[in-house]
Amino acid sequence: MELYHWHWTGRSKDGRRLSGEIVAHQRSEIQQQLRDQGIAVKGLRQGRRWRSRRGRIQPRDIMHFSRQLAELLQASIPLPQALGVLATSLNNPAMRSLVLNLRQQVSDGASLSRALHHFPRHFDALYCSMVEAGEQSGRLDQLLKRLAEHLERRESLAGRVRKALWYPACVVLVGLLITAILLTRVVPQFEQMFASFGAELPPLTRMTLSLSALAREWWLTASLLAVSCGFLLRAGLYRSPTLRLATERMMRRLPAIGMVLERAAVARFCRTLSATHAADVPLVDGLTTASGATDSHIYRQAINAIREDIASGQQLYFAMHNSRQFPTLAIQLVRIGEESGTLNTMLTRLAEYYEEDVERRADTLTTLLEPLIIVVLGVLVGGLILSMYLPILELGNVM
Repeated sequence: MELYHWHWTGRSKDGRRLSGEIVAHQRSEIQQQLRDQGIAVKGLRQGRRWRSRRGRIQPRDIMHFSRQLAELLQASIPLPQALGVLATSLNNPAMRSLVLNLRQQVSDGASLSRALHHFPRHFDALYCSMVEAGEQSGRLDQLLKRLAEHLERRESLAGRVRKALWYPACVVLVGLLITAILLTRVVPQFEQMFASFGAELPPLTRMTLSLSALAREWWLTASLLAVSCGFLLRAGLYRSPTLRLATERMMRRLPAIGMVLERAAVARFCRTLSATHAADVPLVDGLTTASGATDSHIYRQAINAIREDIASGQQLYFAMHNSRQFPTLAIQLVRIGEESGTLNTMLTRLAEYYEEDVERRADTLTTLLEPLIIVVLGVLVGGLILSMYLPILELGNVM
């Protein structure tokens, strides 16, 4: 739901005319906030959509916000004042606007968890649930600190996975770009020189010249087609759950990469469920949060099925086994945790184990792919260069 600027006019209890501007989702929220302040609303007009003035809010900004707010609350600073102090210390204008909006809502009587619900793009269900649990238990500062640690681990894990996926793709893309430049810019200059030889060219050189002619003729069409396919694929992945699921299943079948994606999804599930369990969130609600927190559509379906099994009375380990998506080690440790009453401890250990496993596998994958990619690109670019110099070498031998 989008946020909008709302311009209001009204009268106070003593009859004074008042006016102002509030950022909120809908008319009823404004009316409730003003009623709580003893203001009778006379006019309310929706303005432009609320936008961050400049900059973008990154996950690291949310992590720093959580940690700094926890420290301010530990110093016994009231929440509205803590948000105000935090806003003045922020360099990111977008994040400053968000925190000021939170302070306004909290000052108007809303709880922090309710205010955070207005920004689902930046504060997911897990974040809001843990903040709400902290408000109810009086341990908001502790849970905010735990959230900051959770976000730090999650961002580190996501960075490892992105590196494992994007590094090889970027290197290959650069190699293809270099090859295209050689075929369209360098090879034609050699072709003019070869025409003056008046001799038959080697097969490898003739093949390279043919590829060069093809590249020069079709490079614009090929580039537009590649860009169009990229945009269509991105739009399809955004709009079609079926396409996202099929793409993920294809990625899961890739050697090494599939295992990294699987272990990362398991680690995130265990970490999220551990965090909600530590905040005394009921298991069914924790599974709902874990389902929304995962990036994997395969695991989202599995977690939803587990939640239904738990709601019908099954134990967590048995529901995980029935989903057929979790490693045996995870199932066995969850079973031990349930039977011994140490489920949160076991989930934390599983999260740490699989996070370390993802880091180790991602580093190994990158280490193995680097020399392979270098060899392939070396053969490709070296072959093109060799094909251009073969006629010159043969001419030198004849002379």
